Amino acid sequence: MDGSFPWDNMKPLAEMGVLGMAVPEEYGGLGLPVFDTALVLEEIAKACYVTAMAVLGEGGVQTRIIATYAPEEVKARILPAVVSGEAILAICMTEPDAGTDVANYKTNVDTAGNALRLNGVKTLISRAEEAQMFVVFTRVDRRPGREGIGCVLVEKGAPGFSVTATYHTMGGENLHEIRFEDCLLPPENLVVREDGFRKLLSAFNTQRCLNPSISLGLAEGALEEAVKYVKERRAFGRAIGDFQGMRWKIAEMYRDIEASRSILYRACATADPFPDPLLAAAAKLTVNEMALRVTSDAIQVHGGYGFTDEFPVSRFYRGARYGTLGGGTSETLRDLIGKRVIAGLDPIDGILGLGAF
Repeated sequence: MDGSFPWDNMKPLAEMGVLGMAVPEEYGGLGLPVFDTALVLEEIAKACYVTAMAVLGEGGVQTRIIATYAPEEVKARILPAVVSGEAILAICMTEPDAGTDVANYKTNVDTAGNALRLNGVKTLISRAEEAQMFVVFTRVDRRPGREGIGCVLVEKGAPGFSVTATYHTMGGENLHEIRFEDCLLPPENLVVREDGFRKLLSAFNTQRCLNPSISLGLAEGALEEAVKYVKERRAFGRAIGDFQGMRWKIAEMYRDIEASRSILYRACATADPFPDPLLAAAAKLTVNEMALRVTSDAIQVHGGYGFTDEFPVSRFYRGARYGTLGGGTSETLRDLIGKRVIAGLDPIDGILGLGAF
């Protein structure tokens, strides 16, 4: 809870191959699809939110962007180190004045000359103190709008790179502000330029499946703790799980989890190599908000004890609170889903994707 990186957990996970889930086999990884990665993150989150978030950095969008778009020399140098746990990756999207509004990013990379020159500020960045490479969404040559967005790789120690602020979160991890001031990079570090916005947002749909897989795991862990508690805690001469009010609450938590699991798994199954954007958005919105309800109900089941740190349920709730914020807020996703459904209504076949797996 002090914001320290879970190195002790990452080493055995690397030995098991977990950190190489998103790395192709030719670079020493497992090359697992999004679905498999989501299942692993779900299980890790049941035990530790901070570790799950750390693994998300290796199995998530930043690794898949490098594996899909980076030149061969960069892949060969970085990806095996991801597998071994020697290279931690970070993704840099949010700016002080632009989070979801990617098209208004101010960070810019100039490509003139023999080196790239990157300037700008990114904030609320995970793993900034530990990462060896940063996948940075940026404007390219000051081109305006969405069409001007691309992606560069910044390695730790690059001239002009600095971590300028640290924020401790209620979930237990640290987030950081990063500043690029005439940060010089080799030309091959510009990995996405043409059609950059579409490519990067397609890849980012991976995050909209893996973020909620952590939320699902947190909800499952909270339900398990709630069931243990209602079987052990006694009131009025019997276990509180014998009271209808408690049984109904457990039933609602279970139903919520299983319904959310279905839409998440369905979204993950569409990945080829990246998930369907509409299903990914619907899955993230559904699972994130479900996890908030379930972890909150688990606290309620525990009564006053649930509000203390003596029981794990308060930790599950704090972790779940991040889900609706990172990777696209619930408000953004609702708007995206509504637009896609309205635009996709076919006069003959009905709603886009209805009934398709």
